[in-house]
Amino acid sequence: MTFSRNEGETENLSVLGREMSARASKKNAYSQEFLEKIFRTAFKIRTFETEGIKLYRQGLIRGYFHPYLGQEGIATGVCAALKEGDYIASTHRGHGHCIAWGADVNKMVAELLQKDTGYCRGYGGSMHIADISVGNLGANGIVGAGTPLGVGAALAAQVRGSDAVTVTFTTDGASNNGTFLESLNLAAIWNLNFILVIENNQYAVSTRIEESTRETDLYKRGTAIGVESHQVDGNDPLAVYEMTLKAAETCRAGKGPVLIEAKTFRHMGHHVNDPGKYMPEDKLAYYMARDPVDRARASLREMADVDDATIAAIEAEIAEEFEKAVEFSKQSGEVTAEEFRAFAATY
Repeated sequence: MTFSRNEGETENLSVLGREMSARASKKNAYSQEFLEKIFRTAFKIRTFETEGIKLYRQGLIRGYFHPYLGQEGIATGVCAALKEGDYIASTHRGHGHCIAWGADVNKMVAELLQKDTGYCRGYGGSMHIADISVGNLGANGIVGAGTPLGVGAALAAQVRGSDAVTVTFTTDGASNNGTFLESLNLAAIWNLNFILVIENNQYAVSTRIEESTRETDLYKRGTAIGVESHQVDGNDPLAVYEMTLKAAETCRAGKGPVLIEAKTFRHMGHHVNDPGKYMPEDKLAYYMARDPVDRARASLREMADVDDATIAAIEAEIAEEFEKAVEFSKQSGEVTAEEFRAFAATY
C-alpha cells in the first residue's frame, strides 16, 4: 500500500483547526512559561514510555504495555486547556493522559512494577491507573468503556450545579462500539459539560480504519446527532490546546457537549510485543516527521527564544526524575499474600 496525503491527513482538518494551527505558529502568541509547560509535559510522556519499554524488556512489568509514543500532543494539549476541578477518563493507552493531568511519576512507575506505593497499590498495573482525588477517573482495559463513565461524571457535575468539564479520551476503534453514540447522544440531550476526544491513530490493534468504517472522518459522527464537532491535527500540541480551550468554553456556557477528533499515528505496534509490520513505512515516516514532541520543542525554541542548552537541561531534569522514580519503585514493597486475599474476598 502506498500512502498519499490525499487520503486526508492535514487536508481533512476543519477550517477551525487550520486557523488554530496558524495562530499557534506565531511568535509571542504564548508565554515562555506556557510553552515550557507544554514541552515538559510532552517530553515527560515520551521519556516515561521509552524508559517504560526498557523496564518491560527487563521483565519488571507484567502484563501488557501500550505505549503512547507519537500521540503525546493530544494529552498534552487537552489537559493544558482544563482547570482544577475538571475530570478526565482514560483508555488502555493511558499513561500520557495521567502524566498530562499531573500524576506523580513515582506512583505511576510503582504501579507499573506492581508495588504497594503505586496509585492502586499494584493491583491495577499499566491499564488501570486512577486518582479519583484529583478527578482522574482512570484508565480502562475495556475499549470504549470510559465514554459512559465520563458522561456519568458530567451528569453528576450538572446535578451538583458545578461548571466542571469532563473529558473522555477514546479511540477510533471504540467509535464503533454502541456505547460511543449512546453516551454522546445522552450528553447532547442533557447539554452536559462533556468533551469526547477521539485519538484517531487509524488502527484498532492491526485493523486499518478504512476496513472498519466507510466514513473515516470520525468527527462527523457527532455532527450527525447535533453535537458540535471538529477535527484537529493531533500531532500539534498547541492546536489541540486551542481547540480544547474553545470546547471547554462552549461547555461552560451551557452549549455542550463537544466532540474533537485528533488525527495522529502510533510510532509502533499496538503494544510492546506487536512489531507493527502492518503499518506502511511511508505513512509512518510522514507522521514521524511531524512528531509532537519535536514540535513542542521547536515551539519553545522558536516562539520563546529558548536556547538549546536550556532545553537540554529540561530534558536532563526529566530523565533524572524518571531514574529516581525507578529506584523508588524498585525499593518499594509489594502487597502481601494476606493483603491480597483480604482484598479479593471483598469482590
